Amino acid sequence: MGIAQGFRFDETMSGTYALVESPSQHRPLSFSVEARVPSLWRYLRDHRATLRGTLEAVGFADYVPIEGTMLLAPLSARVIGYEFNFTGNDGKPYRFAGHKTLLLNDLVRSLTELPAEIYSSTGTVVATSTTRFNLRSDLLQFLASWRLTRAS
Repeated sequence: MGIAQGFRFDETMSGTYALVESPSQHRPLSFSVEARVPSLWRYLRDHRATLRGTLEAVGFADYVPIEGTMLLAPLSARVIGYEFNFTGNDGKPYRFAGHKTLLLNDLVRSLTELPAEIYSSTGTVVATSTTRFNLRSDLLQFLASWRLTRAS
């Protein structure tokens, strides 16, 4: 076994989304991802992790694969950003983008609540979303998923 090269963890967030055309109709949305940082050295430069997982946006993107990146800079920039691509039920490509801005006077909410938008391939916002990390049901699983990774 070699020296640790990076790290990985799993995260699940759940909440709702609303299409821009019908903003009062909130529907369930959740995503589960594996975040991977293959190189600690690279992470120290760019604070980025790759994301892979699944998205369930009921009626819009029903249990579809996602791929993207996470900006994981809670100390240096006080931000955790999520951006991933997926294909909707209509066969079109979409992009989910949002970020948590860490606030010391509201640390728990700012660490657990993710406001986001869903964009069409032309860059138009088609939906808004708010998801949350559930501390009661997901924290232990999240903490237990953290692993150092090694070069193959």
